[in-house]
Amino acid sequence: MATYTYRCATDGSVDVQRPIGTAPASVPCPRCGTASPRVITAPMLGLGDRGRMAVIDRAERSRTEPEVVTSLPGTGRPARPAPALEPRTRGLPRP
Repeated sequence: MATYTYRCATDGSVDVQRPIGTAPASVPCPRCGTASPRVITAPMLGLGDRGRMAVIDRAERSRTEPEVVTSLPGTGRPARPAPALEPRTRGLPRP
């Protein structure tokens, strides 16, 4: 749901919540009943929680300043050394 703002000439601003894209050009004022035209306002994107805003900011930043990957990501654990080969295991089949 989006909040749309309408301005009545006598009573001032009227906020109406409707699904996105379904707002009419004017609504009747709830106090006096006159037609109130819609006012175009800035989107209220800054009122979201920090996690969502961080994702939006990161997406916007990656559009103009993409991070370049130069190597594969690590596995997070240290590599194990290869086991020592013994003469007895040389004759075994390998996978």
